[in-house]
Amino acid sequence: MKQQIHPDYKKCIVTCACGESFETASLKEELRVEICSQCHPFFTGKQKMIDSGGRVDKFNKRYNK
Repeated sequence: MKQQIHPDYKKCIVTCACGESFETASLKEELRVEICSQCHPFFTGKQKMIDSGGRVDKFNKRYNK
């Protein structure tokens, strides 16, 4: 294999919008995500409206809800 052509693989802190953070490995030192396993409805079992770019509001306006 060729030497010194691969990028640095370092520790990364992932921070969610809900406040949860955890450590993993990545090419970046810090990642920010909107949703994680602590707040995702699939993992928590709770139904929750996730408004991504005003899509929920657009739907409600379109169908008068």
